[in-house]
Formats: sequence, structure tokens, C-alpha cells
Amino acid sequence: MALPQKESTPIFSDATAGTLRLIAYLALAAVLMVLDHRNGWLHRARYASAAAIVPIYKLAAAPADWIHAAGTAFTERRTLIDENRQLRESLLLAEARLNRMHAVTQQNERLKHLLDTQQLLGMHAQLARLIDVQLGPTRDRVMLNVGADEGVHVGQTVIDSHGVMGQIVETLPHASIAMLVIDPDHAVPVMVTRTGLRGIAHGTGDSDQLMVPNLPLSSAVKPGDQLVTSGLGGRFPAGFPVGTITQLERDPSGMFLQALVKPAAELERSGEVLLLRDLPDPVGPPAPASVAGPPSSLAPSVAPPRPPPARNPSSATTGGAAP
Repeated sequence: MALPQKESTPIFSDATAGTLRLIAYLALAAVLMVLDHRNGWLHRARYASAAAIVPIYKLAAAPADWIHAAGTAFTERRTLIDENRQLRESLLLAEARLNRMHAVTQQNERLKHLLDTQQLLGMHAQLARLIDVQLGPTRDRVMLNVGADEGVHVGQTVIDSHGVMGQIVETLPHASIAMLVIDPDHAVPVMVTRTGLRGIAHGTGDSDQLMVPNLPLSSAVKPGDQLVTSGLGGRFPAGFPVGTITQLERDPSGMFLQALVKPAAELERSGEVLLLRDLPDPVGPPAPASVAGPPSSLAPSVAPPRPPPARNPSSATTGGAAP
């Protein structure tokens, strides 16, 4: 059997050639480094290469930058939306508090007027608050927060700081119902403060109008005259403002005048009212009458001397709610 011959390795084999090339490259790199360090020959080459590579870097990083910018914009927009919502809520809350303070201020003013009125009257009166309103073409009534258990009874006069509002027509244990002067079923004896002429003011169902029918054609009443309660019938105390005459016109028969009257009380705005308590009949001779001008407050006043009442069919009515 023949023995295999030992193969000889050539001097310039592939491995040897690779090693020589590596050495040559290293030597060339060292020479270039030395030359660049001493003379700066490759500075321009590096500058140009960097200038050419920077756009590539930016282009490669652009998607990430865009995503980051979009996320930042979305976050900032969400933050701005939340802040805007919170500011709107704070503004609405501040406006609500301001409106409530304004309403409380107005309520305090009304209560002050009522208390001043009560002190000025020198009469026993009970403070009440409206808790329900029933206004309509055939029914004008309000519900108050005091009733029979608080001493309220049917027939009590209801006033606000400006004038007569109506009278109690129904009582419950802790509530009562008052008929307003504008109710079509309501009537109140009145007197013209300037002339002393008496009549009866009826409700019309209109929140801004009463009517006094059957006035003589020869009466000297005119628009602007003040009407107060006459005290006839004993239901309404005398001297309380009822309204102001705004217009005079003939009735359908043409034989009498009828006056349209604007109520003195703030029927649609009053939230607190006074209930007048019954007073005992005065004892002894009446006090001397004094001539007074149009009433500027709710203080009862003695009527000025007046001519004999005109003959009119409704003057026999004593007051209160019409049947």
C-alpha cells in the first residue's frame, strides 16, 4: 500500500495573501493618519462627507421626529382642552354664585321693605313666603308657606311693600291659598284719594290691570289718580294702595265710566308678603281727619273729606271676593 505524500504549503497561499493585504492596509492607514495629523489633508474630505451624510441622518430620523411631534401636539391639545373645560366650569360656577348673590341681595331688599312697612304700619302682621303660583285667565292665586297652625284664617288681607295683593281664601295646616286682586272673582272697595269717590275694583285676569266700573260720567277722576282701600265692608283696612288709574272709557251702555287700573302691588315679582291680622274695633270718637296727598307708602291714612257717594249699583258691595 503506497504511503500518502506530504503536501507542501506554498509561500503565497490565500491565508498569507490576506495577512499581507491586512498589513498593507494598516500601514496605509497609519501613513494617512500621520499625514492628516500633520498637514490636515483629509479635513475637507471629512467635511464634505459629513455634509453629505447629515441629510441622510435627518431623513432616517424624520419618522421618529414626526411621531414624537404628533404625540406632543396631541398631548398639548388634550391638555388645552382640559384646561379650557375647567376654565369654563369655573366661569359658570362664578357666574352662578354672582347671580345667586344678586338674587339674595334683591330678596334682602324686599324683606327690608316689608319689615320697614310693618314698622311703619304699627300693625300686627305675619311674614309669609310664596311657595307656588297659579296664574291663568280664570284663576290667579298663590300658595303661602303658613297655614291654620300658624294662625292664618280665611279673609286675611295679603299685602307686599307696595300695595294690596289679595286675601286668603283657603287654609291648610301649614299652608294657605290667597286670591290675588287680579283674579276675575275678586273685588275690593276702593276710593280715589284726590276726590274721595268710591267704587269697587274688580280683577280682570290680566296681571297688569284691574277695572273699576260704574263711575258717574260727571266724576272728576282722571288718569294718574291713586286708588286706596276705602275700608267699607270691614274686610280690607282703609288706606292701603290698590293701584293707579291708567285709562278711562265709557261702558257698553254709555251711561257710566269704567276705569282701568294698574295694580300697586308687584304681583309677578313679590316673593315675600305680609298677612294683616285682624284689629279690634276702635273705641271712642274717631281722630280728626287730615287731608293727605296720594299715598307714598302702605301706612293707613284717614281719607280726606269727600262728596256723597254716587249712586251706582256696585257700591253696595262690602268687599272681599265677588260671588
